[in-house]
Amino acid sequence: MTRRPVQIVLPLTGVGRERSIVVGNANEAALRACEDHANWPFHTAILSGPPRSGKSLIARWFEASGLGTAIDDAELADEHELFHAWNRAQAAKRPLLLVGRPVPSEWNVTLPDLGSRLGAALNLGIDSPDDAMLAGLVEAHAAQRGLALDEGATTYLVPRVERSFAAVEALIAEIDRLSMERKAPARQTIWREAISGHEPEQGDLL
Repeated sequence: MTRRPVQIVLPLTGVGRERSIVVGNANEAALRACEDHANWPFHTAILSGPPRSGKSLIARWFEASGLGTAIDDAELADEHELFHAWNRAQAAKRPLLLVGRPVPSEWNVTLPDLGSRLGAALNLGIDSPDDAMLAGLVEAHAAQRGLALDEGATTYLVPRVERSFAAVEALIAEIDRLSMERKAPARQTIWREAISGHEPEQGDLL
């Protein structure tokens, strides 16, 4: 029996609706590894995953929960700053979570000393969501938007949506837009229209 995903509500402040991390097959191992940071080699891990898979949310949760320091979009950061951050992590024995592409295969590090250190870090990955997690993502994105989906939404939508984080987010945004535009509840007629608008064109299949 597939286990229903749970959500981690982020202890964040600021304008906007509450954000949460849907925990499921795709990210459970990475989150468990974040909590087990005492076993990270050199107190450093690198988190990578598909677009819109919650990497930034995990980084914010990691810092807000007091687990350590996180740097988002790390491959875009100044390499000398990353090198100093790595050194601080060693000196303070404080875990450092870097969010970016996997190292060394997809990260063009030009500073040799940094490259060797990042190459020894623990690589954490987020995979593709299964059906149970897709259902949790549908519910979470709808809740974030304050969108009331009619009963049976996940049963209808999950088999029809592309199995990706970005596709689910875009689909719920389209359902929300259509619901507001039509001034109508988010029911099957609108779900069907939103799904048809997100079917890949022939060129996208190549």
